[in-house]
Amino acid sequence: MLERTSDLIARKTGVSGAIFGATALAAVTSLPEVATGMAAIRLGDCELAISDIFGGNGFLPTLFLVASLLSGRAVLATMPPSTLYLTALGILLTSIYSIGFIVRPRRQRFRMGIDSLLVLSLYCLGVLGLATM
Repeated sequence: MLERTSDLIARKTGVSGAIFGATALAAVTSLPEVATGMAAIRLGDCELAISDIFGGNGFLPTLFLVASLLSGRAVLATMPPSTLYLTALGILLTSIYSIGFIVRPRRQRFRMGIDSLLVLSLYCLGVLGLATM
């Protein structure tokens, strides 16, 4: 039902399904992590907030295996270029934050580390790149 509703909204607004999925749908489905993260930060438990977000990023790719088993075919081989593009973008952004955990940049701009600024910039460029596909 979520997929059908999202597709309908994307068509009605004139936005491609891939861009709608990478922005609006991603934001809506991330609301539980956002709520958990905000509550954890208010409690002073940054580890819980980070674990919640990166735990989801670590677990969700296993759903490709489940989808392959349920469909009886390799779903990664049938993914359209836009989906492969977004998958690569997600891997890149997660990798930047992983490096940021190891390097621990101290300088901040706009209350964000260089890793966060880089991720935000690359995400925006990535969505723009998706729009040109």
